[in-house]
Amino acid sequence: MILRAMTWNIHAGIGGDGRYDLERVLRLIRRHGPDILAVQEIDSRSPGRLPCPFAALRAEFGGHALVAETLRGHGGAYGHMLLSRWPLHAAARHDLSVPGREPRAALAARLETPAGGLGLVAAHLGLCWRERARQARRLATLARAMPGPLVVLGDFNDWSWRGPVWRALAPLLPGRTALRSFPARRPLLRLDEIFCRPATLLSASWRDPAAALASDHLPVLAELDLARLAENSPRHGRDN
Repeated sequence: MILRAMTWNIHAGIGGDGRYDLERVLRLIRRHGPDILAVQEIDSRSPGRLPCPFAALRAEFGGHALVAETLRGHGGAYGHMLLSRWPLHAAARHDLSVPGREPRAALAARLETPAGGLGLVAAHLGLCWRERARQARRLATLARAMPGPLVVLGDFNDWSWRGPVWRALAPLLPGRTALRSFPARRPLLRLDEIFCRPATLLSASWRDPAAALASDHLPVLAELDLARLAENSPRHGRDN
């Protein structure tokens, strides 16, 4: 069984033309049809922006969603979401905030797919190197506490090659997309990534350059091959 995972910072629905267009964002998501989706920079604080982007994204996935509203104001919120085609179990929000910096959080859950269980973590990390290093260590602690296959995805804002996020997560989640996603019109930085455990879970990965019309980040997509998990499991080996 192949699952499609996608992470995308939608820049509050504002595209490269400076225009807000949530439907443009939703159309691109529909075109790729991800089974697992992490979305960052969702903003419902502008009253004139209807429908509410949090509600619109949740509706696209039949209500299977976790929300981290990290900032609130003007009758709305700003934050990120983890969405799935299937119900999310053992859902939890983990505070990653660092004093004096913008509030941050990680969303964690277990997904029961037709091919077996899969752990999920979605995050949007901070811009400061030291802040991000602390948050990456917290994500590593969370990853150690979640048994079995695991996918960690989001906008990690890790500007440098082999930065603190890579150093914290790579030993625990050896599968990694490592695609340049920012800025969208001429991608130079690997800010948006998908990490996997085990490494064989990650199959193909790619970006969608057409998303430059809808955001300042390109989405990163990956195929997760759950059949490989069965092939490498101890039970499968004994049966053969």
